[in-house]
Amino acid sequence: MKIKFLILTAVAISVLPFNYLFANSAPFSFLRYVSGARSAGLSGAFVSVINDPTALYFNPATISTVENKKFSATFLKHVLDVNSGNSIYIFDYKDWGTFAGSVGYTNYGNFETANSQGDRTGNSFSASDLSFGLSYSQKLDTNLYYGVTLKFIYTGIEQVSTTAFAVDAGLLYKLPDGRSNLGVSVLHAGTQMSKIGNESASLPLDVRIGANHRLRGLPLLMNFSFHHLADETDGFFDKFKHFSIGGELYIGKYVQLRLGYDNQVRNFTSADTDKGLTGFSGGLGIKTNDFNFDYGYSKYGAAASLHRFSIGLEL
Repeated sequence: MKIKFLILTAVAISVLPFNYLFANSAPFSFLRYVSGARSAGLSGAFVSVINDPTALYFNPATISTVENKKFSATFLKHVLDVNSGNSIYIFDYKDWGTFAGSVGYTNYGNFETANSQGDRTGNSFSASDLSFGLSYSQKLDTNLYYGVTLKFIYTGIEQVSTTAFAVDAGLLYKLPDGRSNLGVSVLHAGTQMSKIGNESASLPLDVRIGANHRLRGLPLLMNFSFHHLADETDGFFDKFKHFSIGGELYIGKYVQLRLGYDNQVRNFTSADTDKGLTGFSGGLGIKTNDFNFDYGYSKYGAAASLHRFSIGLEL
């Protein structure tokens, strides 16, 4: 069983260009890159963004602020032949609050089997990850919202699998000026439910704090957040090197351009002599009365670039 667990772990992290971040939480590391195209373009500085269903993955309190386009679907073209995606549907229930259902998946493609000598046997197997979430959010006080997501998580390869249960929780405060928001969240707090033999794995606990502000007299939304604050570091203040910043420029009524920077990705995924655009991201948004379309590009070292596509609809 230990060999099967190691194989599952290797598959889960070997396809990630940033596996240095996730080694301690494999095989559940895929939870950390479940997001939308808009947030990808802003390098994940998204914990305080309002009126966007995909902000659910960063702070479940934000679903109370979604006014329209309450359905969202995202496709992520990963490295190699790995594909991933997620979908969200948000609904209000009278005075009870706001609810949301979400599904995320990752498919790692097919692998050929081989014997101990390395000879192919002609058979193949696949590997995949799944997550199902149910979220709830309500107003706690004037301009203050809270939210919780309960998640069931599955990851498997061939006939081997493991499951887990996790909780996301967050707070969102909308400042009275109507142009600024503050957010804090705890993500992926949970435990493994079923093990592979006697092997156990932890979940990628994440703590985030962020703010955004729409500038006066300039069509620009600035976003900033600290993330991965629960990660182990050499010193306490080293945790605050894990930050993201992103700007969203509004061009006319329908078009948005985005640029982001993730300092953690910049510092750890590339050699000092070959960083290039590592840690930077960009994106494009098109907003209409009928639908939203978003594209996000993220650079993870010289070997990997990720592309996300999201649509938002009012169903």
